[in-house]
Amino acid sequence: MKILFSLLFSYFLGAIPFGWILSKLVKGVDIRKMGSGRTGTTNTMRASGYPIAVLTLLLDGLKGVASVWLARWLAPEIPGLAIIAPIFAIIGHNYSVFLAEKDTTGKLIFKGGAGGATALGASLALLPSAFPIIIAIALIMFFAVGYASLATLSIGVSTLLTSIIRYLLGLSSWHYIAFGVLSTGLLVLALLPNINRLINGTERGVSWRLKKPGNLI
Repeated sequence: MKILFSLLFSYFLGAIPFGWILSKLVKGVDIRKMGSGRTGTTNTMRASGYPIAVLTLLLDGLKGVASVWLARWLAPEIPGLAIIAPIFAIIGHNYSVFLAEKDTTGKLIFKGGAGGATALGASLALLPSAFPIIIAIALIMFFAVGYASLATLSIGVSTLLTSIIRYLLGLSSWHYIAFGVLSTGLLVLALLPNINRLINGTERGVSWRLKKPGNLI
């Protein structure tokens, strides 16, 4: 029962579309109908501005932190739960039941973000000593390289690599590698259109690095 509660709580917490809610309340816009249609930080930034985007980033990050903390509090005897719970939070963020709608064919689809902020929050809770490295790489990708999609992908990849290194050094268990693999997989799945545009050279960069036209991230 504790496991089920933890996973369900993590999913529904992750599913809260803070970017959509804040954009609606403050700007009166539906970001699902703007840019990429995602509800994460990047699309919120482009649709509603930096202050709302920063708040969205923090709230989405707290989803990952809270899911890990709750799992550890509910079942400290099950270390793997703290690994799986934030994965459910990322799934909820990317495929929110609160944003479910039917497409033109009548098929039910679940919208959301790409999961970067939630994965980042989970990394903070799971690997606090490695967090400075993870966020530093993400910031370099965002500000220096200029692509939000690469910054998001780097969160999963750097979490995975640091988990492997820590495991080989005897500093952490294999469970953290599992989180790195699963979270990276979810980020890649959500960002497949962006990856294709990066390969084709048509991905849109952040405003100060904008070089080429393309769809919003």
